[in-house]
Amino acid sequence: MKEKSVDCIGMFCPMPLFLTRKAIEEVDVGDVIEVHADDPSARKDIPEWAERAGHKVLSVEEDDGIFIIRIQRGV
Repeated sequence: MKEKSVDCIGMFCPMPLFLTRKAIEEVDVGDVIEVHADDPSARKDIPEWAERAGHKVLSVEEDDGIFIIRIQRGV
């Protein structure tokens, strides 16, 4: 299993979601991407999209205003 990091700090909707979708397409099924974003809408939008798209949200954490979202590619 590989892990890919996606830096969306300083970006606003829809860029974090766009970059997350692009990154998930670049990894194999079962691999994990970790998204770092500071746009509050990313905390809700990215996990909701991931689950609708068939991926598994492993965690959503916040560290000093930075949201860290870990997603495992499902399909």
